Amino acid sequence: MQITWLGHSSFRIAIAGQVLLIDPWLTGNPMLASTAHDAALEGVTHILVTHAHFDHAGDAPALAKRLGVPVAGQFDLMSWWEKSEGLDVIGFNKGGTIDLGGVKVTMVNAIHSSSIGTDEGPRAMGTECGYMIAGEGHTIYLSGDTDVMADMKVFNDLHAPDIGILAAGGHFTMDMARAAYAARTFFDFKTVIPCHYRTFPVLAQSAEELAGALPGVDVIEPQVMQPIEI
Repeated sequence: MQITWLGHSSFRIAIAGQVLLIDPWLTGNPMLASTAHDAALEGVTHILVTHAHFDHAGDAPALAKRLGVPVAGQFDLMSWWEKSEGLDVIGFNKGGTIDLGGVKVTMVNAIHSSSIGTDEGPRAMGTECGYMIAGEGHTIYLSGDTDVMADMKVFNDLHAPDIGILAAGGHFTMDMARAAYAARTFFDFKTVIPCHYRTFPVLAQSAEELAGALPGVDVIEPQVMQPIEI
């Protein structure tokens, strides 16, 4: 398995013969050089979106058309894109599981918001979510943008993820201390990868606090376009 950070909350995950592009934000992403875009997209088989905010979903329709791959995500947003953009979509909802070519993806709850910008202001577009991604004998908990939730205990009871990709930059999501509390209290991760940080000055610039609060857990500060082998 290879997990490659594309900056902010965008990832490519090569798992069980598939390449999942997560929350693709390439256009305007200050952490991902335009010269790296083609490499980031190489071999992508599916796009997975956690919610509609521009820094997670803004590039998804154009990339789906360019790559000729389906987009999977929350039913309301997928239905909108199917109608307005003509995309090949897989719409499902919280508690549902889909099979992406042998990779099982279960949608789980998150606490945030989900909207797109319009000339009349923000327009609600479905609801925010996270995912459990299972393949190659591992389960990844992709938190999406969220705060700590008691739901996380249920997630662990049902899925026992060994890898956590946690939004931890603060201001819009959990900060490093809250992400550490969530990991320590509700999960038994072997590996934790922070995201939604370092992008803007208002966000945390280091995961040192997260690592210090999780002794015995391999907390990996990802580097853009450097694959993490698990």
